[in-house]
Amino acid sequence: MKMGPAVRLGSIAASMDKDATEIQDFDTVVRVYRPRIFRFALASLRDRDAAESLTQDCFVKAYRARGRFRGDSSIQTWLMQIAVNLVRDVGRNRRFQFWKRAQTSAVDVGAASNWIPDQDISPEERVAAKEQVDKIWGVLTSLSERQRTVFLLHFMEEMDSVEIAAATGIARGAVKVHLFRAVNAIRKSLGRS
Repeated sequence: MKMGPAVRLGSIAASMDKDATEIQDFDTVVRVYRPRIFRFALASLRDRDAAESLTQDCFVKAYRARGRFRGDSSIQTWLMQIAVNLVRDVGRNRRFQFWKRAQTSAVDVGAASNWIPDQDISPEERVAAKEQVDKIWGVLTSLSERQRTVFLLHFMEEMDSVEIAAATGIARGAVKVHLFRAVNAIRKSLGRS
């Protein structure tokens, strides 16, 4: 069944009203969206303490700006935009750059292999999967900031190109190019080019 333009506009307007109402119940907003913001921050920074701080900063900024939320995007996209900007700020901070170079990874990459959904795999398959996760993390660190951000938002947060464009301020076409290049770099590192 195909919706006409008036029906689509009505559903968009209803969604925007719903988001504007939901933003007033900020405890619920934090409870619903905190895991996604934290997961993105952790994957971007690879430092649990920094990710916790960034997640908290994201919600503090959102709380202070909740009165200015116009509903032009979903709450998730709005929060992710704040988080993306905070990750960029951390990356630009020279002191963080020193510690980033001094400490290759604060996240136990072995723990990342537990993110692989099938827990009923053989020990050999688990080792092979861990090696692939290690390679992917290695490639992610070598990608440009934009490629890494787009990749993480797409594959970890399951955001589409329109949502990623809204969250990052990158044009939709450029989002697709960055995602394509990131995926190709990872495929090449895994020997799947």
